[in-house]
This record gives sequence, structure tokens and C-alpha cells, in this order.
Amino acid sequence: MTFAPVLSDEVAEALDRSEPVVALETTLVSHGFSGGRGLIAALAAADRVRAAGAVPATVGIVDGVVRVGLDDAELERFAAAGTAARKAGARDIAACVVQRALGATTVGGTLAVCAAAGIRFMATGGIGGVHRGFAQSLDISGDLPRIAATQVMVVCSGAKSILDVGATSELLETLGIPVLGWNTPTLPLFYTADGGPAVSAVVSAAADWHPRMRATTSSSGRRGVAIPLRRMSPVGGSLSTVRVATKRVSERDASAAWQRIRMRRRSNRSAMCPVTSERHAAGTNCASPTHARSSGRCVMA
Repeated sequence: MTFAPVLSDEVAEALDRSEPVVALETTLVSHGFSGGRGLIAALAAADRVRAAGAVPATVGIVDGVVRVGLDDAELERFAAAGTAARKAGARDIAACVVQRALGATTVGGTLAVCAAAGIRFMATGGIGGVHRGFAQSLDISGDLPRIAATQVMVVCSGAKSILDVGATSELLETLGIPVLGWNTPTLPLFYTADGGPAVSAVVSAAADWHPRMRATTSSSGRRGVAIPLRRMSPVGGSLSTVRVATKRVSERDASAAWQRIRMRRRSNRSAMCPVTSERHAAGTNCASPTHARSSGRCVMA
């Protein structure tokens, strides 16, 4: 099934004029934080995009319509729905459309819409990746193959630190996704800018991105590029603090009660994300949405 995204007037006009447009996901709004705090993060992200001179294009599926450039009322609807909104990866878009569902797009789902709409840039928090214990569960996010298949630059805070970041880095390499560090030689760990595996190259000027993207796409066809960006003053706590918090979250997630939640696969994912994020944030003294997203940034194109 094919779908035609419905663009807001602002997004459509910006694309027609070849002005920069940055896509934003909606899973962050509905699933990333509880208590409606995802709305705060989404509005702050859009403000940051505008401050940089680009047009924000938040993507979501509203009553079966794939929309690009959600307004505040639509964002409030995703925040109010919380985990009741369907988490929509690339594979889930068609079902959401046919069933007229409210679908919050993941990184992978948003990239699929970007490809259909002609958007070349996306921003998010931490990308999905290889989960801890993947050898037993084969639990690997669909974000990574979608990044590999889509010519979109994805700006993020590295991979979520509750993942197996080392294995995620290895899979990025296997998929042929260049990881270009913005003023950093390592992949940020979402809550802290340091401590991750080495990136494939470092860039220090925005002008370096474009030729690298052109070289990548010309040499390997439709391929993504990853660029971790590092803030000079990380706010998520020290690397040791993040590692301790991650270990505690992982141990709790291995409990029998948590395993029962994990058994409910699709519904469990919706419930797990905000809970693990809150546990991790509490362990790193990183309580607010804007705080949680500040320590490191990463771009995948």
C-alpha cells in the first residue's frame, strides 16, 4: 500500500521553496514521557528548529491520515492519548491508515514519511538500536535499517543508553551507515556526551556534512549517515553515574514482573519506554524532558 502524506501549508511552502525542513517524531510525545511531559519536549524541539532557521514538521497519523506539520491541538491529542496511541514504525503505517488509527511515529516510521514527503532532515532524542540480551530475543529496533535505506540526516543524542550501545554501533557499521561525530570522537550515550564507542569520522563545521552526504549516497546508493553531536557542557550526569543508573534499570527490567510485561510485545513496548526513561532519569538527576535531551546530539543522514 502507498500513502500520500498531507503536508501543512507551512511545510509545503518551505519544501516548494527548497527551504530547510526538519521532521520530528510523535512517539516522543505519546510514549517518551508520562504525564504529558512529551508535549513540553515536542514544543521545545520545534522552537529549537525555528530558532535555527528551519521549519519544524512533526509527523503523526491522525485518524488514518498521515500528517506532516502537526499543529498544537494535534500534538496535545497525542500527549493526552499517551500509550493508547499506536506506536507506528514503518511497517505499521499502512495498518494505521486503513484502520483510521491515531499513530505516533517512531524514528523509523518518521523516516518512511520523510521519504514520501521529500524531507531530508530529522531530529530526535535517542535512536533505537540493539537491546541488551539481543542474542536471546533478537530484539533490534527497526530504526537502524530504515536509517540505512533513507537519505535523511537524523540529528539525535546518540543511541538510548539503556540499549547495548556497543552492539548498536557494530550494527550501524554492518549496515553501512557512516557515523560522523559533530565535535566528538565517540557516540554520545543520550544522558551523557562521553563514553560511547568511536565514530567513523569527526566533523566540526556544518559545511562538512553536505559533501559527505553526497559522497555517501553516490558511492552506496540510498544510504543514511549518522552524526553524533556533543554539547560542551553535558547535563545528564557523569559517565559513572549514567552507567550505575543503566545497570540498576537493567536489573529491574530483568525481574519476573517486568518480564511479564515484556511478554505482551506490542503493548509492552508502549508501557516500557516511559517507565524505563523515568527510572533512568531519576538515577541520573535528569528529570525534565528538555534536560534529558540536552547532553549529546547525533545526526544520521
